[in-house]
Amino acid sequence: MSLVLKTSLKKITPITKYYYSHVKSVYMQNVRAYSNTVKTTNESSNFTDWETLSKKKKISKAMKAYLERAREHDDFMKKQQFEYNIGKRHLANMMGEDPETFTQKDVDRAIEYLFPSGIYDPAARPLMKPPEEVFPARKAAEFDEAGRPHHFLFYTGKPNFFKLLYDAAENIQLLNQLEDKIIRKKETAGNVNGELNLNNTLWLTKEQLEQHLVEKLTDLEYENFKLVMERLVSLPYSYKYKDFIEKYRKTLMSQKFALEIPKPKYDEEGRAFVTTYECLRKKARGDVTVRSPGTGLISINGKDITYFEDTQSKEQVIFPLIFTGLQNKVDIECHIEGGGPSGQAGAIRWGIAWGLRSFVDKKMLEAMQVAGLLTRDHRRRERKKPGQPGARKKPTWKKR
Repeated sequence: MSLVLKTSLKKITPITKYYYSHVKSVYMQNVRAYSNTVKTTNESSNFTDWETLSKKKKISKAMKAYLERAREHDDFMKKQQFEYNIGKRHLANMMGEDPETFTQKDVDRAIEYLFPSGIYDPAARPLMKPPEEVFPARKAAEFDEAGRPHHFLFYTGKPNFFKLLYDAAENIQLLNQLEDKIIRKKETAGNVNGELNLNNTLWLTKEQLEQHLVEKLTDLEYENFKLVMERLVSLPYSYKYKDFIEKYRKTLMSQKFALEIPKPKYDEEGRAFVTTYECLRKKARGDVTVRSPGTGLISINGKDITYFEDTQSKEQVIFPLIFTGLQNKVDIECHIEGGGPSGQAGAIRWGIAWGLRSFVDKKMLEAMQVAGLLTRDHRRRERKKPGQPGARKKPTWKKR
């Protein structure tokens, strides 16, 4: 394309010549801009990955180092995934199942069957998990190809941790504003703390929080995390941020059970039974035998459940059976002495729960632990102190 002026240059006035040169310069600028746009479009359509862009454009050294580490990590994960798939196929063939439909649950079951282990901690037992569950997560790129950070808290050094504190503080401020608004209007915002139940959960440990945030934390930073979260939980309407709070808590079911489960023995009739000795509660001492299968028969010192006259003691004895759903499926035989009805009922309850461990699955065992059925109650009656009427009661103070 070219710009042609049909008028002869001899007839052009100075003003016309000025406008001609101006139009020509604007035209050439537009042509150059159009050609640059086409060139840039072609480059962006042909080169989409970071490695190719790094060859075409000048990027920061930090991004080059990140690309190198990312490529090494991706190659490592691909290799581990390939080895995991081969191992899963071999495991499926050993179990005589179809490798194409062999799930992770089948893998765990096969490992437990082929490689039995008596080690208490499950993390020390043989396992076979996908690579993304075994190897820690890797933090994604925190800056663009020019070196500009994506996160507004990048220069704190720990953007994810301080973003967590920022969100918690913002939630505290919003809850305070909500409480002030409700007080001014003399209204209620539903059941206070009615939907926030944290009895069976704990805050994430320092290691778990570091894994969740993909950042290393100091002891002081972890303490600050717990302080701000405890402050958030203590507010009257904190249940409105239930999802945010539960994200950083773990259930007690994840706590490991510390004692080995006994294997049941078999009597003359072929029924499995487990006997728990030294069932203690206050001054009561006894032993409890659980037999399976059964019809729900309960024998306490040769008598049935009417051995206890009060309803509360009867409920204490039956509660482990109702909780596990084995009320009419096992027989209970108890021999108890010492103490009163409350102490004897507590000892029998603990002995029954302790014996039922051999007849329930792992999920129910964890639920029993959360419910407190497997925890021994060491409480005793506190003795009377000399010089005062009771264990804690003091004489009435009089001024005169």
